[in-house]
Amino acid sequence: MGLIQRAIEQAGIATIGISIVRDYSEKVRPPRTVFLRWPFGHPLGEPGNVRQQRAVLCEAFKALYSIEEPGTIVDLPFYWRRFDYASYQEPAEFAPRSD
Repeated sequence: MGLIQRAIEQAGIATIGISIVRDYSEKVRPPRTVFLRWPFGHPLGEPGNVRQQRAVLCEAFKALYSIEEPGTIVDLPFYWRRFDYASYQEPAEFAPRSD
C-alpha cells in the first residue's frame, strides 16, 4: 500500500494509510499512517460497529492533516472490543452537522 500511496502523492494528492501490521508499515514507510493493534481483515473495526468505524476514520483524517514528516506512524488509542466509543469526542470539523 505504501508504494501506491507514494505514487498518488507524487500526483499531488495527500494520502493516509490505516495499518494493522506495524512491521510492514515501518519497512515500507508510506507517507502517513495510523496504526491499530487489531485482527487481520478489520482495519476499520468490527462489522456493524458504526461508532468504532467513524472514530477510526475521524482519527485517520485528523492525522492526514497533522502529520508533517513523511513516514510518520500514529498509534491510535483504540482497543479491539475494549473501548467505549460512546465517550469518543469527534474533532469539531468532523462532527455531524445539524442543518
